[in-house]
Amino acid sequence: MSRTTPPRPVDITAAFPQLAPLARTATRLHPRPGSPTPHDSSVGGPLLWPADERWPYCDEWHDGPGPVAMLPVAQLYVRDIPLLRPPGTADLLQVLWCPFSHEPDDRPLTFVVWRTAAEVTDVLAAPPEPFDAEYGYVPAPSVLTPEQITEYPNPMELSEELRLRLSDGSAWRAAGADNPYVLAPDEYYWNELSVTPGWKVGGWTRWGLTDPVPRLCPECGADMDPLLTVASSEWASNTHSWIPAEDRAFAEASLDHPEPWNPTRLDLARGYDLQLHICRVSPEHPHIGLIQ
Repeated sequence: MSRTTPPRPVDITAAFPQLAPLARTATRLHPRPGSPTPHDSSVGGPLLWPADERWPYCDEWHDGPGPVAMLPVAQLYVRDIPLLRPPGTADLLQVLWCPFSHEPDDRPLTFVVWRTAAEVTDVLAAPPEPFDAEYGYVPAPSVLTPEQITEYPNPMELSEELRLRLSDGSAWRAAGADNPYVLAPDEYYWNELSVTPGWKVGGWTRWGLTDPVPRLCPECGADMDPLLTVASSEWASNTHSWIPAEDRAFAEASLDHPEPWNPTRLDLARGYDLQLHICRVSPEHPHIGLIQ
């Protein structure tokens, strides 16, 4: 089943034209429980991993018998997510992590691989598994139904002038836009009109735990762009307008059920998201991760 994000309740660029040049495309992944194969884009599914290639391990001490085998987190084929910018002839992104939190920000150690799928002729049948895992760090195998949407920056990344306009209820009324957040009009933009919740590729960085900080490539110093957001939930109580149309009836009837608002069963750093960023100049340079 496909997933469709409802149209935004307000055309934000009609109300505030200054936002139009800041629009970015993002791809919502919409993971849902399933049985993916190594030839599918997936979350928590089997990887198209060469049988003769060493599996990645975390060498940090985790009170166990030795190094920890990393777990598959996501496998994304460019044919399904054209927004990806792979290097060279690569057409497949694979992300793994150590299923334990790491200091200083409770972020799992991640491993990113770009590869060319056609070059993998002998797939590893039985990957190593970790001896243990922290609660909330083992993603449930999920299939994807990617959907492209448009995002706008978090308010903290906007100019002071535009932030002030978004916080002014009279500016919304003058533009003919219905803003139900009477006491804090800018939160309506933040929650419902800017950055989508849930798993996604690309788009804008999601802030909230901290103010925005520079994201510079550790190798060349260039700016870095969002690559993949690994989410602890697909939506929250203040972002219901982002619930896909196909999930609305079930979501409203089953608010306490772990699906669909948390189909991957993750709980990172007490409910936050992990956002991987890559170098704007070369995606092969080391990535960075943010917990937000």
